[in-house]
Amino acid sequence: MKPQSKVLRFSMFALLYFTQGTILGYFASVNALYLMGSGFDMGKVGIFSTIALIPFVIKILFGMLSDRFNFLGLGHRKPYIFMGLAVQTICLLIVAQINPTNNYWGFVLLAFLLQLGMAFYDTCTDGLALDITPDNERGILQGFMVGGRSVGVIVAASAAGFIAQYLNWPAVFYFLAILTLVPIPLLFFIKDTGRAQGLRFNWAAFKAFKNAQVIAAAGAGLVIFLVIVGANQLMNPALTERFNIDLSTAGLITTVWGLGCVAGAFIGGFVKDKLGDKSALWASVLMVIPAMLLLAFIGVKPLMWAVAVFFGLAYGMSQSIYFALAMKYTSPAIAASMFAILMSVTNIGQGIGLGVGGGLAKNVGFPITFVIFGAVMLLVLPFFPVLFKKKAPTA
Repeated sequence: MKPQSKVLRFSMFALLYFTQGTILGYFASVNALYLMGSGFDMGKVGIFSTIALIPFVIKILFGMLSDRFNFLGLGHRKPYIFMGLAVQTICLLIVAQINPTNNYWGFVLLAFLLQLGMAFYDTCTDGLALDITPDNERGILQGFMVGGRSVGVIVAASAAGFIAQYLNWPAVFYFLAILTLVPIPLLFFIKDTGRAQGLRFNWAAFKAFKNAQVIAAAGAGLVIFLVIVGANQLMNPALTERFNIDLSTAGLITTVWGLGCVAGAFIGGFVKDKLGDKSALWASVLMVIPAMLLLAFIGVKPLMWAVAVFFGLAYGMSQSIYFALAMKYTSPAIAASMFAILMSVTNIGQGIGLGVGGGLAKNVGFPITFVIFGAVMLLVLPFFPVLFKKKAPTA
């Protein structure tokens, strides 16, 4: 298959991930503070975050749908991406009318549906990337995708805290709804032809999950995302408790963290492509553990900016390195399905990290929780001998 314009492809994927990043920026910067300001403790915030993440755990269903069915002859990926973006937009417009203090479970339900839409277009975006991206471009593509998501985080985080503090919370959700529409124009210029020209959906390809390397890749992803996402939820609440920062400052903290993510995403993609998978995964481990210790023991307020940037670097590197590694173990016959399963495992890790992190922070405090997360990151190391024993399997 002749690849389509690299500039167009990379721009579209970056913008689709940018849209995801705007929602992640809200969750990373002010959602916990919003719920805590509405009278909920970190335990309940953790429960909320875990429930809202469930769609990303079941995204394999979306991958199977996309791999198997060409929607009305319009394609295997693009129609479903449009649907997911529409669901996200509608939920944001509705959630602006919900007060979590009076209707906590209604707020949770809308967050669940919003994440359902995001998981839908996220899965199909990944499938489209696998369909139309040459193997030698996948590392740098992940840099653009994770970088795009990080820019979305920066934009949303910078604005969300300011809007919430000086306007109101409904305005935050209307702003996010507008940003959801940003990638739509470029979607019309990309041809959704990868599945028609490539391999057909093949149930037998799922046998790849019997392979020890694929299992090890899934296990490593669970650990990595448990740590980095669990810690990310706690960063602003921890700094608020320690230094009494306001909503605007919390948004700016997430902004500088996002800048670190952008740099880390491109650095991670470069390291993976130039130094190889093993060195890249080592780099991830050796960045995340110090980041956890810095978050645990930072004692001077001005240093919180540097710590946020460093954690962002570790976060962005870890994501782009792992996503590129996961693409290596994906069978073309079930591209979206298999990648979705690997991503679902990482999302299970995120759910565990969000729930356990919130509970630990409530019971033992933020510093000990960050130290525990740093120790958990070491559990990636036992997967190295299996992951890098021999060449990745092809199904």
